[in-house]
Amino acid sequence: MGIVGKAFNNFESIVCRVLLAAFVLILFGQIVSREIFGRSIAWTEELSTYMFVWFVFFGASYAARLAAHNRVTVQFAPFPKAVQVVSETIADLFWLAFNLYFVYLSFDFVFFKMNLFWKSQTLGVPMKYFYMILPIAFALMSIRIIQVNYDRLVRGIDIRSPDEIATEEIIEEAEIGEKVHR
Repeated sequence: MGIVGKAFNNFESIVCRVLLAAFVLILFGQIVSREIFGRSIAWTEELSTYMFVWFVFFGASYAARLAAHNRVTVQFAPFPKAVQVVSETIADLFWLAFNLYFVYLSFDFVFFKMNLFWKSQTLGVPMKYFYMILPIAFALMSIRIIQVNYDRLVRGIDIRSPDEIATEEIIEEAEIGEKVHR
């Protein structure tokens, strides 16, 4: 995989890291300004709030890339693996359909129905720029759902959530620990 492929696979992770660092630094600066200099910087809290919202939506897309969204799959456990795969794929198709519909609705709202004169209170920036995260994030999530299912169904890659992998590692370590103590 080339550098472009790695950058694409880690895009949301990189954006989340930058946003997290930025809004933490902005809030830290606000606290220092207020506590040490006795002055508050009005725009910092508003900007950090919007950055946090963008962080959450990019994080949701990153979770879709990792197949780490919460889902209930215990009901599929008694069925054969093929039924489990088909059921999860159907659920992902519903999720994809919802996301694409939401992309349409949010794009329509942001670019055609939103009042152009709505501005943020302290920054004075048109709200359109903050709301643009909705179509962006849901489009990215849709791409990630397709990517994960392609990897799982076509390429045969075992895509499991990080929690599932961590649980298996803990169980394996416990089993190794039991063998050592015997």
